[in-house]
Amino acid sequence: MPSLETTPKIRARMSKQRSRDTDVEIALRRTLHAAGLRYRVHRRPLKGVRREADILFGPARVAVFVDGCFWHGCPKHATWPKNNADFWREKIEKNRTRDNDTDTRLAEAGWLSVRVWEHENPTQAAERIVTLVHDRRAAGYTLTT
Repeated sequence: MPSLETTPKIRARMSKQRSRDTDVEIALRRTLHAAGLRYRVHRRPLKGVRREADILFGPARVAVFVDGCFWHGCPKHATWPKNNADFWREKIEKNRTRDNDTDTRLAEAGWLSVRVWEHENPTQAAERIVTLVHDRRAAGYTLTT
């Protein structure tokens, strides 16, 4: 990975970026809970794979990931920084590759991976997730380890 040239001010700002329990994630969880769904938070769906789902519906085998527009290269809102451009492009592309690999691994193990962008309306995203979880439960998906 290219070297990263930064300043103490930028380093301090970036260190404050939350990787979990973001406002969007909490709003989504509240809406799902209000809809009567129960779930696990920040769990690994697959043993031996070091990737956490933000919200996990174990018996239905649905893993929800709330992706930040910057960090995961949102097609609508991605920006490519001018400072350290090579570093950030490589970082974001690696994140995209890892996301695709995660989705593939989960699908191969019988899981449904759901991606929610941080710019999405939490209520609409929750409605989509509720439908998917109910559909999978009705289809008889069960968690076997």
